[in-house]
Amino acid sequence: MKKTIAMAALALVVSIGSISCKKKVSDADLQTQATTVVTSNPNASVEVKEGTAHLSGTFADQASKDNMIASLKAIPGIKDVMDMSTIAAPVVVETVSAVDPMVQQKVTDAVKDFPSVKVEVVNGELTLTGNVSPTQAKQIKMSVDALKAGKVNYNYTVK
Repeated sequence: MKKTIAMAALALVVSIGSISCKKKVSDADLQTQATTVVTSNPNASVEVKEGTAHLSGTFADQASKDNMIASLKAIPGIKDVMDMSTIAAPVVVETVSAVDPMVQQKVTDAVKDFPSVKVEVVNGELTLTGNVSPTQAKQIKMSVDALKAGKVNYNYTVK
């Protein structure tokens, strides 16, 4: 019986000793590690308080944000990640026609007597498409040239 009590006491002392000897990572050390991880995104920052990483800033997309959170959670000693970051709004690029709408309208009016001819802006250039006769092609070219509309692509089919 005495041996059993002695063994239990020894096991208790060893377990308490091993728990108390376990090194706790300081917030300053965790801050250094977390900052190193977050430097891959210049628009983000992190602050560590009581073992919790507080992530803030802007990310290009959800995937990069999720990867950053996973990387922070992988740091030994980080208990949790509080996500206060946002995802940047997508950049909308407006395409502006290189052709003045007034010029396009004048050309459209000039070819209104030729219903098979369409006036479009293709790759930033005024383009005429459709099917015309050789006589019609000559008339259209003279009418459009008289407008001094600039570069015009005559991509219609002459039959």
